[in-house]
Amino acid sequence: MPTARVLPVAELVARARALAVAGPRQLLGIAGAPGAGKSTLAERVVAAVGPAARLVPMDGFHLAQAELCRLGRDARKGAVDTFDVAGYVALLRRLRRPEPTSVWAPEFRRDIEEPVAGAIEVPPEVRLVVTEGNYLLLAEYPWDEVRTLLHEAWFLDLDDDLRRSRLAARHEAYGRTPEQARAWALGSDEANATLVAGTAGRADLVVRLAEPAPA
Repeated sequence: MPTARVLPVAELVARARALAVAGPRQLLGIAGAPGAGKSTLAERVVAAVGPAARLVPMDGFHLAQAELCRLGRDARKGAVDTFDVAGYVALLRRLRRPEPTSVWAPEFRRDIEEPVAGAIEVPPEVRLVVTEGNYLLLAEYPWDEVRTLLHEAWFLDLDDDLRRSRLAARHEAYGRTPEQARAWALGSDEANATLVAGTAGRADLVVRLAEPAPA
């Protein structure tokens, strides 16, 4: 993995603000391994930029739980083949081109562990769309088109031990036992993290936060 730059969130916000005034609507992608803090960073950036920005996470394209069960993939939810990547790419294409009406995006709801369609509105006046997810920088088909649609991409790095402990705590918070949470963090999540680590070289910026906030 390329050496990460250690930066404060304020510097990343300034970079995002510059993107928001760079011209036509810009798409900023934040990639990284499970538990790296992508969602937290994306939320902070969007909040700081204000109404000109919207957050549209990749997680809205999780396959429904019933479909994961039907396909035999429910035990590794979050793996690269448990998303509707074609749908995600189609949405990014729409977000890049000027449209006179709002674009509606799906959202993943952790309280029900399901995606919900049409939950995020992106009005025409939004100048910066921030999207975050594990697999934005994959070079393999069908994910490879995602990177071509992003005007800028960041890879968020984090110490592996801290990242794994965050994941285990997250899984416990959503109802798994400590043993189940640790098994998931060291199993499916770790396999995904290994895959994602190899994509950092495709980012414009590899960064570690100077003061990482809780994920």
